[in-house]
Amino acid sequence: MEGVGAEAAFMAAAAGKAFLQLIEPHRLMFLMLGCMMGLVLGIVPGIGGLAGTAMLLPFTFGMDPYSAFALLLGLGATTATGDPIPAVLFGVPGGAASAATVLDGFPMAKRGEAGRALSAAYMSSLMGGIFGAALLAVSIPILRPVMLYLGSPELLAFSVLGISMVAVLSGSAPLRGVGAGCLGVMIAMIGSDPQTGTLRWTMDSLYLWDGLPITPVLLGLFALPELCDLLIARTTIAKTIDKGSIYKGQWQGVKDCFQNWWLIMRCSWIGGGIGSIPGISASVVDWLAYGHALKTEKGAAQTFGKGDVRGVIASESSNNAKEGGALVPTLAFGVPGSATMAILLGAFLIHGLVPGPDMLHKNLDITYAMVWSVALANILGAGLCYAFSPQFARLATLRYTLILPAVLSVVYIGAFEASRSWGDLITLLLFGVFGWLMKQFKWPRPPLVLGLVLGDSIERYMFISIERYGFTWLARPVVAVLLILAIIGLVRPFIADIRRQGGIGKMATSFGAPRFQPQQLFTIFFIALIGTLVVVALPWHFSAKLVPLIVGIAALTVAGLSLFNDMCRKPEAATASGLAEQAQAEVEQKIHMDLESDTGHLPVPTIVRRAARFFGYLIGFMACMGVIGLIPTAAIFVIIFMRLEGPERWKLVIPYVTVLIFAVWLAFDFFMSLPWPPTLLGKFFPVMKFIPSV
Repeated sequence: MEGVGAEAAFMAAAAGKAFLQLIEPHRLMFLMLGCMMGLVLGIVPGIGGLAGTAMLLPFTFGMDPYSAFALLLGLGATTATGDPIPAVLFGVPGGAASAATVLDGFPMAKRGEAGRALSAAYMSSLMGGIFGAALLAVSIPILRPVMLYLGSPELLAFSVLGISMVAVLSGSAPLRGVGAGCLGVMIAMIGSDPQTGTLRWTMDSLYLWDGLPITPVLLGLFALPELCDLLIARTTIAKTIDKGSIYKGQWQGVKDCFQNWWLIMRCSWIGGGIGSIPGISASVVDWLAYGHALKTEKGAAQTFGKGDVRGVIASESSNNAKEGGALVPTLAFGVPGSATMAILLGAFLIHGLVPGPDMLHKNLDITYAMVWSVALANILGAGLCYAFSPQFARLATLRYTLILPAVLSVVYIGAFEASRSWGDLITLLLFGVFGWLMKQFKWPRPPLVLGLVLGDSIERYMFISIERYGFTWLARPVVAVLLILAIIGLVRPFIADIRRQGGIGKMATSFGAPRFQPQQLFTIFFIALIGTLVVVALPWHFSAKLVPLIVGIAALTVAGLSLFNDMCRKPEAATASGLAEQAQAEVEQKIHMDLESDTGHLPVPTIVRRAARFFGYLIGFMACMGVIGLIPTAAIFVIIFMRLEGPERWKLVIPYVTVLIFAVWLAFDFFMSLPWPPTLLGKFFPVMKFIPSV
């Protein structure tokens, strides 16, 4: 008992010393600076905390460890707090971890509840972030044996459990969800096979050798379709937002969080737990938390995806909790829990710190300084967001001609930051078209992202597990439990559908002669796409094609069943009881984990024409970028767009262009010194390179 008391006193003393060191004015200033930069990078779609942390690392050389980690963790901890601002207001994920926030936050903004949605996001982020810091504080001394026990079989099982969430992400359209998830896994396998070096689906392109970066894929799937629908609908995001409703909404958002405190706790556990497991991407944390809330919250099946504040709360509380969780393996074992933590390890080396036992004994005060940094950063970040929330919420009332040019310009910059190649911009465009088609034809996009994020992990851990353990790894207790949960998650929607139809026998009688409908065109295209990928994979080495063929055949099977279901299932009888069943079916078959299109009231030719106009703008933007550079192109694009689409007055267009271009130059060229895509003008006339981005 005396030993335990002495250990507790030692840890309390270290925590107290760390707090006193951190609240010194100059260190608080660095923490505040990191928080402000994190919020800005969170608001800018596609940039995120990874680029910001890498950018700040060289500036920490002359700092003491307390100041350095206050600056770096201040930025990393608050990026997720700023992420929901573009997600709620524009339907554009600020980062990979805020994609699920779009699904309920954006519909809330459309009906004038942007203030409430943002407030709920800030408060749940604050509560989740503090929980993540507390988890870090109490878990470091006790998690070492647990972390050492987790091997590749457990990591594989965690990945499989994550991928099984595709059924939940698709409501009662599990076939489409599983098909989209399988496509995501196949996309994740593009590039050089780690086992044999076989080049898979690279189309002789050097850009694809290392696989597709997730940033342009994510922005293409989620950002461009929303911007396209904004142009097609030609309206504002929200009709009106008055100042009083914003403040009222703020208070309501706070009350929502405290009323759903148990949901925040559960989702924070998910975020902190997943974040602490190396090799499990933090990009899926929000989806897992959202799926958990969808399954466990009362009435969620009817309201999630339509503007339910609980969806925002679930996503955001898990996002911020994962930062504290990711620090656990980084500090204890030198194994980064995320890409940002990998960069943070560079700061350890700069300041002569060695992750491991020393961080739990000799440098325990620095470890607790990191805990305090994460906690205080979340408090400061939420406070700054609340201070400026009315200004952020008013952005939702702007005309699409004012919103779209600025957001689109920043989306291009964010996409290019992935690997700084023209391939990023082509990927953005292709997945933008694909994402818009998925949205129009009611195919869920989140399962595709989940498959993309986890696909590489599944293949890698499977080969390591088989190579090292044979098939005995299946008998490991944790693996068995996780795989059983994954199977239950996959088959549960199918069982529910069979029950709703009255059993397998009655379900078999509900099919009739095939009926072709235009909605089935996308399913046919999907089958052709997967079939092509499978055929291309056939000549590969056995190890390289094993997983792609298994996943591809699974995708073809579920897509074929989905097409058969759409073509052959009979319409429900219009009886009194039948109408009730039909209404229930419509509720259950709602694709919850995706956004509804706002263009359904328009004629199909109008939708197609305006969508072609939008993607024509994108192609023209890219072509002009290749000639004269991004910044001059953005200026020309904004002028043309605002004059043609509005038409906006010149006295508004000129100041708008001037402020936007100056802000882009100042942030990305002057301060961040981003390398811009090469241009023809710069190649043939080098003297013109004095123009930014040329």
